[in-house]
Amino acid sequence: MIGRLNHVAIAVRDLAAATALYRDTLGARVSQPLPQPEHGVTVVFVELPNTKIELLEPLGADSPVAKFLERNPDGGTHHICYEVDDILAARDRLKAQGARVLGSGEPRIGAHGKPVLFLHPKDFLGTLVELEQA
Repeated sequence: MIGRLNHVAIAVRDLAAATALYRDTLGARVSQPLPQPEHGVTVVFVELPNTKIELLEPLGADSPVAKFLERNPDGGTHHICYEVDDILAARDRLKAQGARVLGSGEPRIGAHGKPVLFLHPKDFLGTLVELEQA
């Protein structure tokens, strides 16, 4: 059911500093910041030959990433994102198997302009999983 690893997301307190670290220290190509108010974050993507790293900075105190940073003050891995061919079929199959889909259960448009869903970390070995329509 899951396809390619789309990205690994890292929560950060200072997006400009994190961007500089990846760009200037590691020599990576990094996108421009992209506010995602519907998800409560601003993101940049670090482009790698085989996938991406998504750096997430909270947009306001109510952001889920702000809550993550309260528990993890140094930041860290927030979620992993896998591509799926049919996000609705994947959602229905996972729910039938007992997995919990966060939020309303309906896909929302993510930072790549494609539908995404998040799966409860307690159902996936303590890891928040994002599914993105391929």
